Amino acid sequence: MSPENNEKLAEMPAPPVRAVPFYRRAWQQVVRMPHRARIILGLFLISAVIMAIYMALTAADASLHLRLQHDFHSAQVSVWVDDTLAYSGRLTGSTKKKFGLIPTDSAQGTLTQVIPVHSGVRNIRLRIEPDSAAAQEDIIHAYFSRHAERDLVVSARRSGIFVGYAIRELPARLRSTPDSAPTAELGQD
Repeated sequence: MSPENNEKLAEMPAPPVRAVPFYRRAWQQVVRMPHRARIILGLFLISAVIMAIYMALTAADASLHLRLQHDFHSAQVSVWVDDTLAYSGRLTGSTKKKFGLIPTDSAQGTLTQVIPVHSGVRNIRLRIEPDSAAAQEDIIHAYFSRHAERDLVVSARRSGIFVGYAIRELPARLRSTPDSAPTAELGQD
């Protein structure tokens, strides 16, 4: 070690007793590194901190619980949140049977999926492309508060898509205030 490095080590305040061996070994490793390597290490640490802050600030802080019932044997489903593809998957349905024995031409199936979203007003676009029918699409607007969970219930049939949010508060409101008229606010959950 050079005399300059020894002087720097002597000027540093003494760390807590438990951390002395690790702290000194780490500092000695950094001092032994070439100047360029220390610069690269510093830039790497700065970029890691910036990336961590970015991820913390832009993380999805709400969730959409998709519950889809369909009558297709096979179909492709896609969900966009504000024009960004958030989920894509394959739907499969099992053949229905009359009286539990006789197979019919129709099918039924379900899909449940949790999709992370950012809080605020969001446009949710759902597209279903059955293998044996025309594609169906619907758009719904919703408000997501921070750390909220919203239920999106979808019924996809050959005749069309029916999309809506499950209203959780309505039965509680009917029980608690029988004299007042209930109001359902779909924008808040």
